[in-house]
Amino acid sequence: MSELSRTTGEHAGAPLWAEDAPALELPVLRDELTADVCVVGLGGSGLSCVRELRRAGVSVIGVDAGSVGGGAAGRNGGFLLAGIAAFHHDATSVHGRERATRAWRLTLAELERIAGETPEAVRRTGSLRIAIDDEELADCEAQRAAMHVDGLPVERYVGPEGRGLLFPRDASFQPLLRCRMLAREASAAGARLFERSKATRIGEGEVVTAKGRVRAGAIVVAVDGGLERVLPELAERVRTVQLQMLGTAPAADVDYPRPVYSRYGLDYWQQLPDRRIVLGGFRDVGGEEEWTHDARPTPRVQRALEQCLRERVKTRAPITHRWAAPVSFSTDGMPVVEQVRPRVWAAGAYSGTGNVVGALCGRAVAQLVTQGTSDLLL
Repeated sequence: MSELSRTTGEHAGAPLWAEDAPALELPVLRDELTADVCVVGLGGSGLSCVRELRRAGVSVIGVDAGSVGGGAAGRNGGFLLAGIAAFHHDATSVHGRERATRAWRLTLAELERIAGETPEAVRRTGSLRIAIDDEELADCEAQRAAMHVDGLPVERYVGPEGRGLLFPRDASFQPLLRCRMLAREASAAGARLFERSKATRIGEGEVVTAKGRVRAGAIVVAVDGGLERVLPELAERVRTVQLQMLGTAPAADVDYPRPVYSRYGLDYWQQLPDRRIVLGGFRDVGGEEEWTHDARPTPRVQRALEQCLRERVKTRAPITHRWAAPVSFSTDGMPVVEQVRPRVWAAGAYSGTGNVVGALCGRAVAQLVTQGTSDLLL
């Protein structure tokens, strides 16, 4: 029998991360305000953008349709991984060796920056890619060989989790806590941030919400899931999907010191310091139904997650949380960082790996707005 009906009702739809990251209760935008830049979206990339803009001395107003980190930025698996969505050997084949290697090095440096900015939210653990069968193990070896040639940090791994690869410089973090720490810092630095203020119109030097308006010299739309809805110009290149997760009570019967991803990155889990398990994946099991903006847990994917929890992760810890998050995938696997309308810039479509890439892109778009160029572009 599925455990779906037995998950505590109070936690249905809420991410496990919310328990350790108190809400900020920022105000709703109710006035007509002016700033140099208005940032739409206060997740990881939007807040990184705000931070970079303030460091450049630019006045900033940020708005979010929900709460800070309320989208994918605060509802993901908590992995901090270098590289882009594609494994390095695949990225090299598609994007070229120089670009793929540059992307890896930029994200590795960004990971270090994230750890330095919010050390309270980050654990330096490394990460594992564990093969589910011999075919995937061969793919791990192809990845290792390509990374070795380009001088990127990776090691073969054999251990209790299985066989695969160890990425010693990766990390894990509490994603919602980091977002809210960045928001507090940005507010203290002079940025004006507003929650529950959905942008209903963007362009012509202004962002209009239900109860307010921001006039700005430039607008940055830093939204991942649903980016193509906010900016329809991107609809042919960007598509939104939901990623599903579950969380457990403390699991005393297993020990996972590092985050694990497996089955070509489709499934992933980690054990937190308090021994709770956070597990996500099985998007492929849901099929076309997962390509949706209505991000809510579904029985088919949740059953697959339950089976993985019991048979692969091998814990009997009770399931306490189930949630989903909308993210956007791009057609070429590279994030969108560009001007899409006069004075309107976009950052998003991280293809499921936005924790490090998104922060990097948020800073890159801030530099593009203020300087016209950036050395952070992937």
